[in-house]
Amino acid sequence: MSELKSGSNLEKVLKAGHFAFTGECGPPKGANVTHLKEKFQYLKGNVDAVNMTDNQTAVVRMSSLAGSVLMIEEGLEPNFQMVCRDRNRLAIMSDILGAYALGIRNMLCLSGDHQTFGNHPEAKNVHDIDSMQLIALVKKMRDEGKFMNDEDIDVPPKMFIGAACNPFADPYEYRVYRLANKITAGADFIQTQCIFNMEKFRDFMKKAVDMGLHEKCYILAGVTPMKNAGMANFMSRFVPGMDIPDSLIKRLKSVDKKDQAEEGIRFALEQVEEFKEMEGVAGVHMMAIEWEHRVPEIAERAKVLPRPVL
Repeated sequence: MSELKSGSNLEKVLKAGHFAFTGECGPPKGANVTHLKEKFQYLKGNVDAVNMTDNQTAVVRMSSLAGSVLMIEEGLEPNFQMVCRDRNRLAIMSDILGAYALGIRNMLCLSGDHQTFGNHPEAKNVHDIDSMQLIALVKKMRDEGKFMNDEDIDVPPKMFIGAACNPFADPYEYRVYRLANKITAGADFIQTQCIFNMEKFRDFMKKAVDMGLHEKCYILAGVTPMKNAGMANFMSRFVPGMDIPDSLIKRLKSVDKKDQAEEGIRFALEQVEEFKEMEGVAGVHMMAIEWEHRVPEIAERAKVLPRPVL
């Protein structure tokens, strides 16, 4: 990992060996810029970069590209998410060039939740290319300066390439090899799905470290603070690929309803402490879902402030 690939803040933080701390922000189901900018203020100065989600859970929202540009205007660094569900290769390459031209330097390549989970279940999914091919495409555009058809690109988009990883999906044995494939395809950094089953994640990271994957790519552990036992229960039952141990749900239920949010944050803070020491983990991706206003307090209590300025 010699010279910088994109020059993004996130890349510099990771390359300098700091423990990265990224955040997330979902764009609105409308054109409400005011509310979006309010959410940005809670993240500013508390994280290294912020994921701008792309029609997450297949629900129509303001485009992740527009949300990322609004974020830059507010002085934050976006991690522009792109899903393969909604675009063919023409739109994908066009949006990558547009994103780079507008100042975006980090990009997360995703498949996208199936449209039947969302609010337009009759929508056609595209999946012209999959997330693995998308990673390889961004790398080709950046490093070779070529489109998918091998034509030259005038000014190549220098992106820091991210990918997602779910350590808990079935078949579990295959997950670490899928991660290896994404790194081979060109992922510079990985953000995992929300982690609740710590025992299983420790095992997963041990496998990844044994394969030397942490030396080829920066792995950020996904953390979502639980608001209450109801949220934990719902996610456990209805969100695909979630592994929430009964012991955690019991822990949240063991305290008074009004104290469950605090207990959820405590568990998240315990996770961050362990991730700081865990071999192969280069940082944390904090997904405080519609709870951005708690991020400053969480960052403070997790002792990750002040963030490095490079």
